[in-house]
Amino acid sequence: MSKPILKRSEVAEKDTWNLGDIFASDELWRSEYENLKAAPESILKYRGRLGESAGLLLGYFRLCDEISVRLGKLYGYASCKGDEDTGNSFYQDMRSKAMSVYVSIDSANAFAAPEIMSISDETLDKFYAECPDLETYRRSIYQMRRRKEHILSPECETLLASAGEMADSPDSIGSVFRNADLKFPDVVDADGVAHPLTGGSFVPLLESSDVNLRKKTFETYYDRLGEFKNTIAATLDAQFKQLRFFAGARKYSSTLEAALDATEVPVSVYMNLIEAVHANMDKMYRYVALRKKLLGVSELHMYDVYTPIVSDAATEISFEQAKETVLEALAVLGDDYVAMLKEGFENRWIDVYENVGKRGGAYSSGAARPHPYVLLNHKDNLDCQFTLAHEMGHALHSYLSCRNQPISTSDYVIFVAEVASTCNEVLLMRHLLGKTQDKKERAYLINHFLDQFKGTVYRQTMFAEFELEMGRMSEAGESLTADALCAKYLELNKLYFGPDMVSDDGIALEWARIPHFFYNYYVFQYATGFSAAVAIANRILKEGESAVKDYKRFLSGGCSTDPISLLKIAGVDMSTPQPVNEALSLFGELIDEMEELMK
Repeated sequence: MSKPILKRSEVAEKDTWNLGDIFASDELWRSEYENLKAAPESILKYRGRLGESAGLLLGYFRLCDEISVRLGKLYGYASCKGDEDTGNSFYQDMRSKAMSVYVSIDSANAFAAPEIMSISDETLDKFYAECPDLETYRRSIYQMRRRKEHILSPECETLLASAGEMADSPDSIGSVFRNADLKFPDVVDADGVAHPLTGGSFVPLLESSDVNLRKKTFETYYDRLGEFKNTIAATLDAQFKQLRFFAGARKYSSTLEAALDATEVPVSVYMNLIEAVHANMDKMYRYVALRKKLLGVSELHMYDVYTPIVSDAATEISFEQAKETVLEALAVLGDDYVAMLKEGFENRWIDVYENVGKRGGAYSSGAARPHPYVLLNHKDNLDCQFTLAHEMGHALHSYLSCRNQPISTSDYVIFVAEVASTCNEVLLMRHLLGKTQDKKERAYLINHFLDQFKGTVYRQTMFAEFELEMGRMSEAGESLTADALCAKYLELNKLYFGPDMVSDDGIALEWARIPHFFYNYYVFQYATGFSAAVAIANRILKEGESAVKDYKRFLSGGCSTDPISLLKIAGVDMSTPQPVNEALSLFGELIDEMEELMK
C-alpha cells in the first residue's frame, strides 16, 4: 500500500534537509541578496586594469572567489526552497531574484577574459614570479587563454552575454510546451480503469504487465505528440540555429566542437563512443532477443521495452534499510568515505520523501558549501535504493572537491559528473549480487543492471548520434523539419534495437519528447560516465587500496586539470574506446548469466 502524499508542512523534520546550514532564515537570505546586488559594481572597478599589476590581478580573482561562494549559497538556498514546493510563489520569486543577480554579475565579468588574454606571456610570467599567490589561479588563467582565438573583444563579449537569455528561448519554450501545455487523454486498461497519461506517467504505464494498456499508452502518447510535431521540430531547429550562431561567432568549425571545447573534451571522444557502441551492437541485439523470449511474445514492440521481465523477486526496502545497505556496499571505499556518508545521513543533507508540490526526480545540489544537499522522492523499492547511492556519489564528489581544491578549481565539469554517482551504483550492484545465490533474486538484480546498460550506454549513445546528425544537417543549411527528424530517428532506432524489435511507427517521434536535445551535446556524457564508472569499480574490487587511493584523488580533483587527465588518475583512459568496450563486455557477461538463470 502506497503512503499518502503529505503537504510540506506535514513532513517530519528529520526527513527534510536542513537549509538553515546555509541561511538561518529567509530574512538573512534577503539581506545577502541586497548586499550582492552591489557585486557587479565591485567587479567593474577592475575593468581595464587587470594587466597593470600582479596585485590587481590577484585581487580580482580573490573577489570573484568570494562572490562565487556567496552567490552559490544565495542561489542554492532559493533553489532548494523553491523545489520543496513548486507551488509556493514566495520561493519561486526568491529563485528568480537570485538568478537576476547571477546574470548581472556574469555580465559585469564579461571584460575579464579579453583583458586577461591581452596580457603578454612575458608579463604574466613576471606576475607569477612577483606574486606566488597568483599560482592558485594559474589553471583559471590557462582556461581563459587556451581559448584565445575564440574570445572576442570586450564589447562583443558583453553583447554575447546579453544574448544568453534570448538563446535559452528554444529550451524554455520546449519546456513550457512539454510540462504545461501538452495534455493527453486518459488510457484505459483491461479492467476498464482509466489512467491519467502525462509526461511523468508515460514510462510507468509502459512498465505495466497489461500489454493492451502498454499499447494504448504508446499509441495515444505518440498520436497526440504527432499533432504538434511541426511546432516541436521548429523549436529544435531554432535551438540549433542559436548554437550555430554562437559557434560561428567564436570561430568554431562546428556546434559539436564548440560544446566540447568548453569542457576540454576532444571531439574524438564523442566519435569513439559511437564507434565502440556500433562495434558492440551484437550484445544489444542479444538483450532484445532475450527480452522477447522471456516475455513470451511472437513480436517485441517498442511498448514492451520497459515492462519488467523479472518482477516476482521485488521486495520492499525502507529508507533506513537503503541507507544501511549503501553503507555496507561502499565500505570498500574506506572508513573516511563511509564517515562522510554517515555525516550526510545524520545531519539532514537529504530531503527524503515526496510531498505535495515538490519537484520530481532526484538530484545533488552540486554546491557543497557548507555541504551538498540531495533531493529524493524516495519510494521503498530497489530503484530508489540505487538512487540514494547515485545521488550521494554526486554529493561526496562535490564535497571532496570543495574540501581539497581552491575555490577556482573546485567545480568539476559535466563530463566527469556522472562517474562518481554511477561508480557507487556499480559497487552497490556488485555487493548485492555477492550476497545472494538465489536464482530469482540474482535474475531480478541482473535485469536491473542490464536495463541500466541498455538505457545509459546504448540509448544515450543513440541520442548522441541523433544529436550529431541534427548538428550536421543544420550546419549544411538544412531545416530540421519533422519529416526529416522522424526519418533519421527511425533509422537509428532500427540500427540500435536490431532485427528482433518491431520499430513501431510512433517511435519515429520519440525525439519530440526528449528534453536533453536542448542541452547542447550533453547526453553522450551519460554513456562515457557509465563506462568509466564500470572500469573504476572493477579496478577497486580487483586491486583494493591502491585503486581506492587513485579514485579519491580523482574525486578530490575538481577541475584542477582537464577531465581526460583526471580520469587517467583513476586508471581510466577515455581517449580510447577501451573503457566502453570493457563496460559492454560486462554487459555481455551479464546476458550470459541471465540466459542461464532463466532456462
